[in-house]
Amino acid sequence: MTRVLVVEDDPQLVRALVINLQARRYGVDAAPDGATALRLAAARQPDVVLLDLGLPDMDGIEVIAALRGWTRVPILILSARQGSDEKVAALDAGADDYVTKPFDMNELLARLRAAVRRTDDTPLAPETTFVETADFSIDLLAKKLVRGGRDVRLTPTEWHLLEILVTNPGRLITQKHLLREVWGASQSSKTNYLRVYMAQLRRKLETDPAHPRHLITEPGMGYRFEG
Repeated sequence: MTRVLVVEDDPQLVRALVINLQARRYGVDAAPDGATALRLAAARQPDVVLLDLGLPDMDGIEVIAALRGWTRVPILILSARQGSDEKVAALDAGADDYVTKPFDMNELLARLRAAVRRTDDTPLAPETTFVETADFSIDLLAKKLVRGGRDVRLTPTEWHLLEILVTNPGRLITQKHLLREVWGASQSSKTNYLRVYMAQLRRKLETDPAHPRHLITEPGMGYRFEG
């Protein structure tokens, strides 16, 4: 049974989420604040976390940071904050997806399923487990990226995107393919997801993110990786 941790202080929304998740045979734990969420996450080891940013005791960004200190569990943000700065801050902190309130329950459940699928690592062939460029090296099996002698932390979604690109060097990977593989078929038109995550990857990997050498955009088509 897939276990979901719902972190939300609105009792009505919690009730709706619990009913919908349990009806689809998810195990559900609920926390009304950040401190309770962190205790439950450690005790129950959820497979995915649904997290509101506006909690009574701490900001959701702090909860993300605390979780990312020891787990790579997928984190989906549920928030009324609609500004792009808020979304980027949550994604940079380690969240995997961002759903703006009010949301469609079916869309949320589809994103939840996609997040769980992304955690099922597919073994890579030996020749594709290590990638080295003049600027950074990537150990895909160990999920380790080193740039300038320092470890660079990526979120699970960033890793998934990067794995697809670097294991297909020089090949154009379409936007639709990346969206389908990383976020699921229902999100294959959400090109804004790709723009946000590719910008994050470039900030972390490229010497000059505005003029990337390795993560190349093919306008209107997709992206390719050059070693």
